[in-house]
Amino acid sequence: MPADTSNADLVRRANAGDFNALEELTTRHEKQVYSLALRMLRHRQDAEDVVQQTFLSMVEHLSGFREESSFTTWLMRIATHAALKVIRKRRGLDTISLEAAAEAAGQGESIPHPEFIADWREAPHELIARGETGQLLEDALNRLDEKHRLVFILRDVQGLSVRETAQALALTEANVKVRLLRARLALREQLTRVLGDPATRLEPHRH
Repeated sequence: MPADTSNADLVRRANAGDFNALEELTTRHEKQVYSLALRMLRHRQDAEDVVQQTFLSMVEHLSGFREESSFTTWLMRIATHAALKVIRKRRGLDTISLEAAAEAAGQGESIPHPEFIADWREAPHELIARGETGQLLEDALNRLDEKHRLVFILRDVQGLSVRETAQALALTEANVKVRLLRARLALREQLTRVLGDPATRLEPHRH
């Protein structure tokens, strides 16, 4: 099948019974689904299980895909919810208990002040163009604790709205906003320690 065949065309063919189109959709997206699952779960076997469940759900629900969003966005939402089910199962909590635990954990969270403040040696877009930030960001993301990492992945990587992220994690929207800010600040801090120019470092302000 031609590599330039669009996802939309593949979906139409798959819904018409073309197995090759279905296989192409799977091949085209399996690495992306696995990457997302591994980011969320940090466990290879669990991530592989999510990949399998995602594509089983894709086959089951493909006829209901209405192209209101891109196929990739639709598929990644399925993968996100499959990964969240694994997280809830790990904790042995249902949705209501997860909300109570998450809200309790989020009580009194303050916004941290940066400890390492410096200009980056190069503009971020220049580093990105050379592919130098990808692994650094991945490593920094893995160092975040789960409650902040998941909010960042759903909101900033997957592009869910604050409301959708809150619903997915059974949190309040206010809690999502606080955790997202903390995640962004923590990531910025970690990247600045690696990419910042020590000659421009400023002493952190104490408030």
